[in-house]
Amino acid sequence: MTKIVLCGANGKMGHTLAGCIANREDCKVIGGIDSYTKQYDVFPIVETAEQLPEQPDVIIDFSNPSSLDMLLNYAFTHNVALVLATTGYSEAQISQIKTAAEQIPVFFTFNMSLGINLLVELAKRATAILGDQFDIEIVEKHHNQKIDAPSGTAIMLANAINEVKENRYHYVYDRHARRMKREKNEIGMHAIRGGTIVGEHDVIFAGHDEVITLSHSAASKTVFAEGAINAAVFLCGKPAGLYDMKQLIELS
Repeated sequence: MTKIVLCGANGKMGHTLAGCIANREDCKVIGGIDSYTKQYDVFPIVETAEQLPEQPDVIIDFSNPSSLDMLLNYAFTHNVALVLATTGYSEAQISQIKTAAEQIPVFFTFNMSLGINLLVELAKRATAILGDQFDIEIVEKHHNQKIDAPSGTAIMLANAINEVKENRYHYVYDRHARRMKREKNEIGMHAIRGGTIVGEHDVIFAGHDEVITLSHSAASKTVFAEGAINAAVFLCGKPAGLYDMKQLIELS
């Protein structure tokens, strides 16, 4: 039985995670961390990790990048595994995460959905086949409460495509400010915010007289919650290292 603490327990994803875990037999929530400490009937919620009354096996974080230092300090001190599902990390914070993984097990990905990770692999395959004859644009859509743009998933898609092309592409986020024709070695990134869109991502390959679009649409937050929970159960007992969805699929 994997003992889990939810960071961001009183947020929307925290509630979704708690509901999903309640229906499972391989894990349980023993506590939560949130600046808003409204209590559940089934587990305590505290403001900081050091206030947790019981040590977990794994902490799942769907809160805010500002929580990273607190979580890393606690994880180092108590040898606790981390599932980091928050988006909007800076390059410096991502470097912190990679360094931390040398001492503790860390599961880090920009998107916990199995379908999105399949989309990444399909986009890489399409890039390898289509070569330089197609322009690549990425469009992501999210609800009007999302703060970071473009989404971490869009960046993950772009980075995966760029790796196939030996990092020859650069990213263009603000095309209206560019009074010039589109360059071949660029990936356009477009963010849409509105309503209650959970998450939609399109990778567009536009060639001569034909367009190929790879798409993923999430209908609810449950797909991300289940992915994070599976990651937590998978990570429990693992040695120090940086893990992601690909390893979860291959090794579980």
